[in-house]
Amino acid sequence: MNEITSPDAYGVLTEPTTLTIQRLLPGPIERVWSYLTESELRRKWLAAGDMEMRPGAPFTFVWRNATLSDVPSERPEGFSDEHRMESRIVACEPPRKLVFTWNGSDDVSFELEPVGAKVLLTVTHRRLPSRDMLLKVAAGWHMHLDTLAATVAGTARPAFWEGWVALKDAYDQRLPD
Repeated sequence: MNEITSPDAYGVLTEPTTLTIQRLLPGPIERVWSYLTESELRRKWLAAGDMEMRPGAPFTFVWRNATLSDVPSERPEGFSDEHRMESRIVACEPPRKLVFTWNGSDDVSFELEPVGAKVLLTVTHRRLPSRDMLLKVAAGWHMHLDTLAATVAGTARPAFWEGWVALKDAYDQRLPD
C-alpha cells in the first residue's frame, strides 16, 4: 500500500495471516508518536498501559472500549468491560517505528512517515491464527484507528462497538476465506 489512504480505508491482507491498515493523521510525527506510546493518550483510542521504550520491555495493555466513544456504545455479547493483555516491546525507533508482541504469538508494528504536515501511520498485524481472529482484529484496528484519527483531529469519536460489529461483517465480505 503505497498510496495515501483516507480515514475510512479498509485494511488489506498483505500476506495470508498479515493485516495492514493505514491512516493519514494530523502531524507532526512527534505528536502522533506520543499517542502511540504514552498511556494517557493511547487510552483515548486504544488501551492504557505504561511502556518502557526499549526492546524486551514488558507492558500490559488495558482495554476499556466502552470509554472510547463520545456517545454510548453497547458492547457485543461475550466482550467484557475490561480486557488485559501482556505484551513486550520488540523494536522501538522513536518517532518512526514501534513493534510489540500480541497474545504471545502475533506481533504488531506501527510505522510513521511524515507526509507534509501530516503523518502516514501504517499498522501491520502479523501471524493472525485464524479467520475468526482476523475478522475481529481487522474490525478492531479499523475502529481504533478511526477513533485515533478523530481524537488527534479534535472531532467526535465514533460509536466504537456499533462500528466494530458493522466492520466485522464488512471484513467478512471483503477478505478471502
